Amino acid sequence: MSTPDDVPPDHVHQELATLGQQLDRLLEAVRRLNEENRSLRLSQEQLAGERAGLMARNEQARSRVEAMIQRLKSLESNG
Repeated sequence: MSTPDDVPPDHVHQELATLGQQLDRLLEAVRRLNEENRSLRLSQEQLAGERAGLMARNEQARSRVEAMIQRLKSLESNG
């Protein structure tokens, strides 16, 4: 049995085995990166939710402070 360019069959089998191992490592890296990506997306969603909540609380606090300032000004001008 002859192979292209007269490469020994054992060498071809070794190269195929090496390529198979590289492919396995690449597939594992893809799986790991997909999992990491999923995890990062979940974290991003959680952080966006927390940020929205903090912005709402900040707006409420700002409104209360402005209302207090207006009351103080009103008391000052009436007194």
